[in-house]
Amino acid sequence: MRIIIALDIMEGKCVRLTRGDFSTKKIYYEDPLEFSRMIEDHGIKFIHLVDLDGAKNKNVVNYTTLETIAGKTSLKIDFSGGIRSYVDLKKAFESGASQVTIGSVSATSPALFLEWLAEWGQEKIILGADCSNRKIATGGWTDSTDSDIIEFIKDYMLKGVKYTICTDIDKDGTLEGPSLSLYKEIITIRGINLIASGGISSLSHLDELSAIGCEGAIIGKALYEGVLNLKDLSRLC
Repeated sequence: MRIIIALDIMEGKCVRLTRGDFSTKKIYYEDPLEFSRMIEDHGIKFIHLVDLDGAKNKNVVNYTTLETIAGKTSLKIDFSGGIRSYVDLKKAFESGASQVTIGSVSATSPALFLEWLAEWGQEKIILGADCSNRKIATGGWTDSTDSDIIEFIKDYMLKGVKYTICTDIDKDGTLEGPSLSLYKEIITIRGINLIASGGISSLSHLDELSAIGCEGAIIGKALYEGVLNLKDLSRLC
């Protein structure tokens, strides 16, 4: 199972939110590159770089941060947040993203999402499937839909999606543990590669996610708060 470190960027700084609430913002690193180099130095290869400003404004804002990290580290970067147009998508890849996670567009403009999937391929386009009470959320988690998480992922898997990131918003930033029961349901979708996110706060949580078949796990607040550390996580890489 891949260990993936979350870097949530707001105004050029590494921050964390709780349950996606922008009013809960807490700054952890003034310089995302400094933290990225620490990740790289511990042998961890993957980061999930989220443009929170972009998610809020519905267009990508923090290209410079992506370019800097991609240009000055060897980290494999999955980028997300605010990608609503082909221009933004193309720019993300040109700025150094290895993969891009598409959430809002997949829910609101499925035909456009499938165009992007067809052009860039299933190795580069990740389905963002974040939910609250099993319903897909969009717009930086500020908007809700009536789409059931399982049916949403299953439908897109049949149309060519290979990877999906699922964040249970009610768990995000709480350190209360991941939504194992939900992830077990998702794993039953034949052929899907699930990247779990939200609530992870111990090595045992990571063991549990690996045991049920997750392809990757994103660690955020637990690392920033010192509940987990890069040295321990590096042993799992």
